[in-house]
Amino acid sequence: MPATVIYGEQPTTLTDARPDRDDLWLSASDLTAATGWEIKPEGICRDGLCVPVAGERTAMLRQDRAGPALNLAAFARYMGQAVAHDDATACWYFGAPLRDTQTRMLTLAAPDFELPDLQGRTHRLSDHRGKKVFLLSWASW
Repeated sequence: MPATVIYGEQPTTLTDARPDRDDLWLSASDLTAATGWEIKPEGICRDGLCVPVAGERTAMLRQDRAGPALNLAAFARYMGQAVAHDDATACWYFGAPLRDTQTRMLTLAAPDFELPDLQGRTHRLSDHRGKKVFLLSWASW
């Protein structure tokens, strides 16, 4: 079943994703394409970091007809990531790990973002680092 996975703010459409209620099973190739994580003998690895998935976490891995598959939703929850999905659109969103959010809260640094002004010019928060910034927002509703 096709599904869209948004991981690290990058959307990827996968044709062979297998949603199962609150679980999302991905083949090894789909996992790497959508997230950069790889299934290796030592665990789930990316950028020099390997997370062992032995013992009670083996429920995250299974052998499918096409090879190994990972329950990405279970792995993300184990890593402290927020997971949200919409069954109607087959869209899955994986937020930043909790440790990233905690670090930001300790430093009180706002995450970078960009917004257009009334003339259509784009401004990034990072362009104003070290300066005081007043951000005003409103809603018409």
